[in-house]
Amino acid sequence: MTANPISLTVFLLLFVFVALLGFFATRWRKADLHSLHEWGLGGRSFGTILTWFLMGGDLYTAYTFIAVPALMFGAGASGFFAVPYTVLMYPVLFLFFPRLWSVARRHGYVTAADFVRGRFGSRSLALAMALTGIVATAPYIALQLAGMQVVIAAMGIPSNWVIGSFTLPNMPLVAAFVVLAAYTYASGLRGTALTAIVKDLLIYATVLTAIILIPSKLGGYGKVFDAIPAKSLLVARGSDGNLGGTFAYSSLAVGSLLALFLYPHSVTGLLGSGSRGAIRRNAILLPVYSLALALLALLGYVAVAAGVKSMPEYAQGFTTFGNNFAIPALFLHMFPSWFVGVAFAAIAIGALVPASVMAIASGNLFTRNVYKEFISPNCTPAQEARIAKLASLTMKVIALVFVLSFQTSYAIQLQLLGGIWICQTVPSVLIALYTRYFHPVGLLVGWAAGVVAGTYMAWTLSFKSSTYVLHIFGLTIPCYAAVSALVLNIVLGLVVSALFNMVSRGPRMDETVPADYR
Repeated sequence: MTANPISLTVFLLLFVFVALLGFFATRWRKADLHSLHEWGLGGRSFGTILTWFLMGGDLYTAYTFIAVPALMFGAGASGFFAVPYTVLMYPVLFLFFPRLWSVARRHGYVTAADFVRGRFGSRSLALAMALTGIVATAPYIALQLAGMQVVIAAMGIPSNWVIGSFTLPNMPLVAAFVVLAAYTYASGLRGTALTAIVKDLLIYATVLTAIILIPSKLGGYGKVFDAIPAKSLLVARGSDGNLGGTFAYSSLAVGSLLALFLYPHSVTGLLGSGSRGAIRRNAILLPVYSLALALLALLGYVAVAAGVKSMPEYAQGFTTFGNNFAIPALFLHMFPSWFVGVAFAAIAIGALVPASVMAIASGNLFTRNVYKEFISPNCTPAQEARIAKLASLTMKVIALVFVLSFQTSYAIQLQLLGGIWICQTVPSVLIALYTRYFHPVGLLVGWAAGVVAGTYMAWTLSFKSSTYVLHIFGLTIPCYAAVSALVLNIVLGLVVSALFNMVSRGPRMDETVPADYR
């Protein structure tokens, strides 16, 4: 595929503009970026609108833009689970996270693991939470780079650059990585917040244009749905003795909504807010992104109706990217060259923003809960910030090497595990915001059991699915592995906590008080 000069020019202009905006953030709301509080959380100063853009840019990623409609394109209605769970998660945000923001601001917590350390006085439990977050985030960053790979291929940009007798492989992706690494290192969360504004505006422009223009060219949505096989429009129902696909669908939505805001990048975006009111207002405003996601998901059906599988653009990308090439192929076929540049820039920038927040969040976790806790307890704020920057850079390098060295399917498999693992932090973070009944030992035992059980379930499925079938009292229950593992986690945590609470004497350490949560 040869690069179209118009598409390429538009794409590069937008990409360069966003990169410069990221560097400009070092001068915006000028602050001491040698402080982790400023570099890693933006000084906890973002208002309602900026938090809205940041969280939207953080949660709705480039890989979401490609993978959700691709799942609808390949698997049908089951891929729509992402829409109800992004609606249902906002009541969780409204109820739980203003409390986390309040206690974090009162005690200077930068990460969720900081809160766990203060709430339970357990370094081991806090370390488990931090490592879970870091390990679960790494493949997420890799997937953003993988999404950018799809865009680069769709643009027709040569992957290998020849300079004289030297061949430089994967240079477009490496160049994009250098831009990401440089502006993240320089400006921290401020740069990400500014670029998120442009990313979100481009995404909305692209989605709204696509869902209006393309179906109209195909004869309307009635024609689109007529082209979809009936079995692809509904999730398989259960039967006697089998709860069926509808239960699996529901459990996947429940597990995903519990996990999403516990990912380190979500926590970082929320703790960067200037007030708990900003978080609550965002719990009301952010569902607008769910509407955009629903429209985006429908593009998977539009791609089927448009006959993407017979398009030469799809054939050229299918062997490498599979169904993930469906939406880029649809855009290439249906849009004029200049708008293809806009749409692909939206996806590429949609990779930069969340990858940046993920790297920052991982740097915060390593610095606060590994380096400062176990290696250098007396480090200065400047040392904290420097280590966080280096750790975030290291995470991005690991993600780049992974994408360049292994198949994208491996990153998808690891991200599947990451969702299972991050769900096991629910008792130590979410539930702990309301009660300290759990004993730290009980939480550790439950967490370990949940991680092992969830990993085992995914392993028995060859890491190709997250729906593990349980057989309980003659009833067949297909359930999201993260939810099954979380139930085991909570039950074991309650039993062990009850035992330790009976034999322990005196109050346990808790540096928080009820007033801190209000």
